[in-house]
Amino acid sequence: MSPPPSRPLAYGYLALSMTLVGCYVALSKPLAAVLPVFLLAWLRFGIGAVAMLHWLPKPPEEAPLDARTRWLLFAESFLGNFLFTVCMITGVKWAGAVTAGVILAAIPAAIAVMGWVFLNERVTQRTGLAIACAILGIALFSLSKQEQLPLATKAFGTENTQGMIWLGQLLLLAAVVCEAAYSVIGKKLTDTLGPKRISSLINLWGFALSTPLGLYAAWDFDFASVQWNTWVLLVFYALAACIWTVWLWMTGLKTVPAAQGGIFTVFLPVSSTLVGVVWLGETLHALQWLACAIALAGVLLATLPSRLAWRIRSVQ
Repeated sequence: MSPPPSRPLAYGYLALSMTLVGCYVALSKPLAAVLPVFLLAWLRFGIGAVAMLHWLPKPPEEAPLDARTRWLLFAESFLGNFLFTVCMITGVKWAGAVTAGVILAAIPAAIAVMGWVFLNERVTQRTGLAIACAILGIALFSLSKQEQLPLATKAFGTENTQGMIWLGQLLLLAAVVCEAAYSVIGKKLTDTLGPKRISSLINLWGFALSTPLGLYAAWDFDFASVQWNTWVLLVFYALAACIWTVWLWMTGLKTVPAAQGGIFTVFLPVSSTLVGVVWLGETLHALQWLACAIALAGVLLATLPSRLAWRIRSVQ
């Protein structure tokens, strides 16, 4: 197993991982307009499985998988890939995009709590302040985009009833728990397995879990109607979602505590927004720029060397 990266390099891996997540989330909008959700998920995992075939064999220095590790791999894929996607998509559909953004802003705090409970990680004052900045930034950014709510409701073709709204909120809370579990379980797995092995194994579980619904969606789908540029975008989406982001995240977690790593989830909405501005023609208001600045300030606070951070706080 390769040695863990230095702390600055690990920060870069975590930031790049969430940046790529934000990019493919934004660019997946055209894919979701053409392909059914479960077919899209199945094709994503299938492409990833083919691309990672050479990562599947056990390295000579790795111990055989025991029952506990096998269970953690299944839980990592089921919670972090399959269940998170289902809860998030359905939650956004029933509760609205703004509500989803506010609730999902709790992910850094949820990771910190789970890291404290299951990994005995101590949450320092600096990390706590950074988590607060991350939550405030993401929530403020979501609340500043209220114009998206009527558009999202119209896109789904239904008016949300009160019952559907609270059920959607519960599903979004479940998505927060799933994403936090993904980070904490991933931290556990990096103690015994390498990032490449983890990436390939949890992707294989994702392919198995999505196959029944994927085959059902593919049964009467007209594949000939899909244009070539959509297939190119699908390949990028699959490689980014299944390989690059997972490997980068797991490699970073080999060095960085789960609670501190969770702060880097702020790069997801920031990068997704930038993609929307640059490629999809969206615009940002002053409040949204402020929200991004607060969120990124949390990352800076969490990653600055201790002495430099103390000097900055003293000046303030």
